[in-house]
Amino acid sequence: MAGSRKLGRTSDHRKAMLRAMVTYLLENGKIETTVTRAKEVRSAAEKMITIAKSGDLHSKRQVLSYVTKEAVVKKLFDEIAPKYNETNGGYTRIIKTGPRRGDAAEMAIIELV
Repeated sequence: MAGSRKLGRTSDHRKAMLRAMVTYLLENGKIETTVTRAKEVRSAAEKMITIAKSGDLHSKRQVLSYVTKEAVVKKLFDEIAPKYNETNGGYTRIIKTGPRRGDAAEMAIIELV
């Protein structure tokens, strides 16, 4: 996925981390992470939901190439995407939760609306 922030990782590591976080978000509905990561995850997750809304085989394969668990892809196509059929974008919400205790990094919860 396209993304401007490097998040202090090599490109492979960053891509793997974002894929894992997007998969987890779609699986569980919300994650707690840093604000910058949440913003990156939002962009990737919303793209996946938008692709899934068309519901055809091509879009299923596109999503499968990014999301790491097949069960999550099935859930995305069967439950999550149909919920947003009327909506264009804005499928996630980021709520800031204050600084992290260890290093005072600004934390946030990202969740599906």
